[in-house]
Amino acid sequence: MTTLDRTHSPSLASTAAAGAIAMAVAMGFGRFSYTPILPAMMADLGISPADAGVIASANFVGYLAGAVLGAYGWAHGHERRIGLAALAATTLLLAAMGLSSSVVVLSLIRFLAGLASAFSMIFISGIVLGHGLLARAANVPAVHFGGVGLGIAFSSLCVWAAPLAGVAGLSASQADWLTGALVALIGTIIVALLLPAGPVSGSGAAREKPLVWTRPLTVVTLTYGFFGFGYVITATFLVTMARDASGGHSIEFLAWLLTGVSAALSVYLWRFAVPRFGLAGVYAIGLLIEAVGLVLTVSLPLPYAPLAGGLMLGATFMMITAYGLQIGRHLAPESPRKALALMTAAFGIGQIIGPVVAGWLAERTGSFSAPTLIAAAVLFVCGVIILVELKRISAALLG
Repeated sequence: MTTLDRTHSPSLASTAAAGAIAMAVAMGFGRFSYTPILPAMMADLGISPADAGVIASANFVGYLAGAVLGAYGWAHGHERRIGLAALAATTLLLAAMGLSSSVVVLSLIRFLAGLASAFSMIFISGIVLGHGLLARAANVPAVHFGGVGLGIAFSSLCVWAAPLAGVAGLSASQADWLTGALVALIGTIIVALLLPAGPVSGSGAAREKPLVWTRPLTVVTLTYGFFGFGYVITATFLVTMARDASGGHSIEFLAWLLTGVSAALSVYLWRFAVPRFGLAGVYAIGLLIEAVGLVLTVSLPLPYAPLAGGLMLGATFMMITAYGLQIGRHLAPESPRKALALMTAAFGIGQIIGPVVAGWLAERTGSFSAPTLIAAAVLFVCGVIILVELKRISAALLG
């Protein structure tokens, strides 16, 4: 049986589909729908760029807390139950965002949403990727992580259509959040029906060994953390940047839609570059290309700047996320979940710092150009570091 056949066998196909839908709910809506809704929130609630950065960072603090908690063995044997509970919590928290105007309360809600997103990412990814690894089905990670992009694209469509707008006197941002909650509820039910028990791994049900920090794993983890800082500024404020530059509602919608569609396709399409450049080589190329994309976001004229920024962000950030985690799993074969959790923690630290710095600088300079260029420089340095360490990392992956 070929890899393609295994990927499309009924049980494995349903597992991959469950993973994709889970990522769409937890990440596409639970985390990233804040970006297209943010301009309406700023208009409806009078939120400043600095306030918006604080609320965004609260989500990433929650994500970091969830990643750290997920690294321990308390969840062993209960991964499916915890992952589904996290999706259900995401649904409730999306609805709660439309019920408050307090920055403190909104920050608390986003903190809890970040916690739920991390649990969904770690535990559901462990189940889905474990099944794919056991079956040697290379398409499963692409389908699974592609769900993030599909969720981003669909959240953009929901915000653009605003199907609940005008109902019971809802504001635009309230309608957006409640619509997202409704979609998340449907997605959670589907995942509950499709997701198998788990996790499945080649080592059976034995508890993982302590994580061993080799030089390649340390380098990849550090660059993964700085990548969290670099990508998140545009991922948080792209739509707001389009509105601030009078891009218009259509440009806002198209910029985030392009981000989602390109993200959904990117993990699959980048696979064709792996035989030529290797997993670590593609990871480095993605960092460098995303750095260029950030520069274009603040240097091109309208309407091209936000569209180019959205396209290049989507084309790289999900691939870098997915491939970075795959590299981490391969570099820690006896502790894959611990590596996944601790890399996610490093990523979370970068994400916490990014929106706060960007919001603070944007409020003082009057634009997002300075924080975006800083982010581009950080991503460029990360790409160069991986290229310098490429031979050592590639040898460790082969070993």
